[in-house]
Amino acid sequence: MTVKRLGIVSYNIYCNFTNYGSALQSWALFQTVNKLAPDKYKAVLVDYCPDILADKDPLNPMKNMWDKDSESRKQCKLSLPAIRINYEKFDRFYNTKFDITSKKYTSANFDRIVPNEKLDGFICGSDTIFCLEEFGGYENGYYANYECMRNKSISYAASFGDSCFNDNSFPVLLKKLNNFKAVGLRENKMVSLLSDNLDVVVRKNVDPTLLLTSDDYDSIACPRQLEEKYLLLYTRRYNANMQAYAEKTAKEKGLKIVEISLRATNKDKGHIMRYDAGVEEFLSLVKHAEFVVTNSFHGLIFGVQYRKPLCVFIREQANTKISELLDLFGIPDSCFVSGNEQYKPIDYGYVHNRINIASKDSIRYLKEALSLL
Repeated sequence: MTVKRLGIVSYNIYCNFTNYGSALQSWALFQTVNKLAPDKYKAVLVDYCPDILADKDPLNPMKNMWDKDSESRKQCKLSLPAIRINYEKFDRFYNTKFDITSKKYTSANFDRIVPNEKLDGFICGSDTIFCLEEFGGYENGYYANYECMRNKSISYAASFGDSCFNDNSFPVLLKKLNNFKAVGLRENKMVSLLSDNLDVVVRKNVDPTLLLTSDDYDSIACPRQLEEKYLLLYTRRYNANMQAYAEKTAKEKGLKIVEISLRATNKDKGHIMRYDAGVEEFLSLVKHAEFVVTNSFHGLIFGVQYRKPLCVFIREQANTKISELLDLFGIPDSCFVSGNEQYKPIDYGYVHNRINIASKDSIRYLKEALSLL
């Protein structure tokens, strides 16, 4: 039997700021496909840069920062040494933890990817690859819109973010999605609507990081980073209420604060700043934390994977995905807004039972979808 080489096309290597979730969702999907049927499928990470990301530079991200206020820019500038160390670690992760394409691909050379890499099909996803606002429209690589991808692709756990469609834009969306043999989506929002309007399988999937267990992540996690007991504060965007809650909780519990954020001056408050942490160190920092406070979708996922006491603060542009994730886990009370909410212990037996059920359903979809390629 010939083993099919399948290219994973997702939002990961090229970005303005490196992202643990982007890296780990790609790694988790890569691992899952390779374990699913080694005699049938072999995953390859496609080194793909969409045109809209071509000018993004993780080594010098200030030019393309979303936050334009002077304080955020000042904090980013102070964080540049850590940002550059972090980038080198991410680069090493992508080049050592994956089978990766031999070349970088863009719109200019994507038509050569099949003969160059001997690919038989493509998996688009996960993350917000279907988000029109984030990528300035229907990004060709993410919507399987290159000639070599059409009718040879599936999506897995792709997300629209908070994109909305109207009577004019919805038919365009349907045309793009007809490039796929099967459509897997990460959030519920569009599943029923697309199921009624497409002739292919449409299913809700869990994020790839939930297809694996903490044992899988332990295989790449670094040893414990800090002997002292600590609270991990992982911030995707600054939130004053979240920071105040983390400081209050750490003081009450007698914990140090290990912080992953661009708030460099928090070191003057005694926070141990770890924006320099690579993917493997991030996993270790979550695993060994006494408590996790975050406003990150994947910060929440890995806190749950490692069964940590935690709370997650909603943030702009992440409301839908975080809310749906909390619903999946069955822990809506772990969502905080003001920081005055009362922490409630989490029954992780209950949570992981829900994850297992959803993961098995997602694996069934993946098997079915891959058989179409």
